[in-house]
Amino acid sequence: MGIVFKNVVKQYPNTASPAVDNISLDIQEGEFIVFLGPSGCGKTTLLKMVNRLYDTTSGTIEIDGVDINKVQTEQLRRGIGYVIQQNGLFPHMTIESNIAVVPRLLKWQEEKIDKRIDELLEMVHLDPKVYRKRRPSQLSGGQQQRVGIARAMAAGPKILLMDEPFGAIDAITRTSLQDELHRIQRLLKKTILFVTHDVNEALRLADRIIIMQAGKVVQFATPHEIVTNPANDFIRQLIGEKDVFRKMGFMRVEDVYVSAEYAVAATVEGVSLEDDLKQVFNRMVDAQVREYPVVDANNRQLGTVTMDRILTKLGD
Repeated sequence: MGIVFKNVVKQYPNTASPAVDNISLDIQEGEFIVFLGPSGCGKTTLLKMVNRLYDTTSGTIEIDGVDINKVQTEQLRRGIGYVIQQNGLFPHMTIESNIAVVPRLLKWQEEKIDKRIDELLEMVHLDPKVYRKRRPSQLSGGQQQRVGIARAMAAGPKILLMDEPFGAIDAITRTSLQDELHRIQRLLKKTILFVTHDVNEALRLADRIIIMQAGKVVQFATPHEIVTNPANDFIRQLIGEKDVFRKMGFMRVEDVYVSAEYAVAATVEGVSLEDDLKQVFNRMVDAQVREYPVVDANNRQLGTVTMDRILTKLGD
């Protein structure tokens, strides 16, 4: 389901300026969108207006062409999965009961619920035979967050809202959960809105990133566009423009290679147009060479990529 924000404003009482200031956005069905920015920039407020945890002061939000203010709040929320940093699991309930909350509200048959619990636990790589009867306190933080994702997806929502879901998780587990979420997204094609203040997390996960500052959207673009063409000094500072290795990770051989006049068969191992420059640069350093042929799928040499060209491009 696509989500459209039209001139959305959120003004809290007794505040000088809006938390969300006249934002218009068009999010396509199946996109993984990350809201990125410093604390207090309005990203969580914007997210929570989608499922009406906060109501807009003015403007409209449409889901699949329907104004969410014209939908009963309960009905709206049952169609939207929601995952928060502390996972929000009910501590007195077993894992299976936590996952079953929304399906039972929707009066699913117990046989269908039982099957769905197993499917979801397997999807997040938790063995149902091991984890169904456990309580949240018997799980690690990373395991609890996997259950939180499973519960959010229990009734098959097409939209998933995630508010700093991995913020309280250690770095190794966090990377594993990011990989897991990325796999699930490729598998199920959910529309995901994901809030973070972690630049690396945003660049790793997003199809497109909404960068916010003081309640406004200052850039809405792909990770590649943001890293290679930041819109202003605030974004340059946020993403660390001087981090050349990060920049290389979002640049491709096709951005820097010199094309050959004629395509001929390559005589040595080459690189492809799609390879990222970080990978190619590391290969050059390891092999102690300053250039590679650029080849197509049939090993025809299309041109050459050199270390000098990479360094020149990074300096542009």
